[in-house]
This record gives sequence, C-alpha cells and structure tokens, in this order.
Amino acid sequence: MTENAQPEQAAPEFALQRIYIKDVSFETPNSPVIFNENWDPESNLNLNSDVKKVGDNLYEVVLSVTVTTKLGEKTAYLAEVQQAGVFHITGFPDAEMGPMMGAYCPNILFPYAREAISDLVSKGSFPQLLLAPVNFDALYAQHMQEQQGQAQQQAKSH
Repeated sequence: MTENAQPEQAAPEFALQRIYIKDVSFETPNSPVIFNENWDPESNLNLNSDVKKVGDNLYEVVLSVTVTTKLGEKTAYLAEVQQAGVFHITGFPDAEMGPMMGAYCPNILFPYAREAISDLVSKGSFPQLLLAPVNFDALYAQHMQEQQGQAQQQAKSH
C-alpha cells in the first residue's frame, strides 16, 4: 500500500499569554453636586475591539468598554477601560481567525473589563453598576453583515 505524501498540518493552538488593562479613565464632571440628585440614571454602553499582530502567532486584542451615565442632561460619570490580552494563535484556518479575534477573544476579556468598570464606579461613590453579559458572536456576525452590505453598496455605485 502506498500512503499519500501530504505535509502534516499542525494542530490548532490557542493560548492566553497575558491579560492587562491598557488604559483606564473615570470622570465625574458634576461631582459632588450630582450626589444630591434623585438617582434615576440612564446609562449608555459602547464596545469596540481592535486587533494587532505583535509577533509570530501573537496577537494583541484590545476591548474598549465605555459607560456614560447621565441624570437628565448632567453626566454623572464616564468610565472607560481598554482591557487587553495577548493571545498565541496558530494552525487555525483563515476563515476561523476573524471570529476568534472578533468574538472569542473579546468574550475572554469582557469579564475583566466588566469588573474594572464596576470597581471604578464603586470607587467614585456611585451605586454598583453590573454590566450584562454581551453576545460577542452576535455582534461579530452583525458587524460582518454590515461590512458586506457596505461592500455591496459600493459595488453598485461603481
């Protein structure tokens, strides 16, 4: 019997190398006056992620989480955390790299960012803020659909 001579493909590897806060900001522009107001806030959550190759099969993923909380027109606080991680990723097909960077890695980073935001808010003397879990898989899929729609629009306009 003859064997097919095919090069062995390395097994996919995924390893978390490091998790760290890259940047943090907390602002309370209307303190201490805001503490006397009736606490019925409206919060806005903004998420963003960025990926940078930092070495052979090493990627830095930065998840930016910004929470703006207002009482009426007054900003009670603005909390922003850039939670980063360095991931060793190799052996995955190109089609899987996008979802890994855009959904899987942010999923790993989000609990750390959520804890940092909660700590900042508490240390600012505001009631505890618990951010709900985020479905990064759905956000990534939505982002990809939006990009496809934009590409189709550009193709039609040319």
